[in-house]
Amino acid sequence: MLISLGGFLGAIAGTIIGVVNYVMVVPFVEQRLRALDKSATAAEREEFEGKISVMRRLILGIDVFTFGGLGYWLGTKFLGPVLGE
Repeated sequence: MLISLGGFLGAIAGTIIGVVNYVMVVPFVEQRLRALDKSATAAEREEFEGKISVMRRLILGIDVFTFGGLGYWLGTKFLGPVLGE
């Protein structure tokens, strides 16, 4: 399987954008969820923290996959012809 240079560069750029999006979105979502937290016991609090940890990982995975794929596609369509591929 050959990966074009334009696609590779686009995927790297998309992944970087995905990580930046993660860094901006997660604190906002986490703050909103913590404001809604109604944990009364330590066990409930621990369960809530576990769910927030899973949410962070899911958002990172979805961001990197989506933005990386979109960057690859855009790189092959627009950057590839510029690089002569």
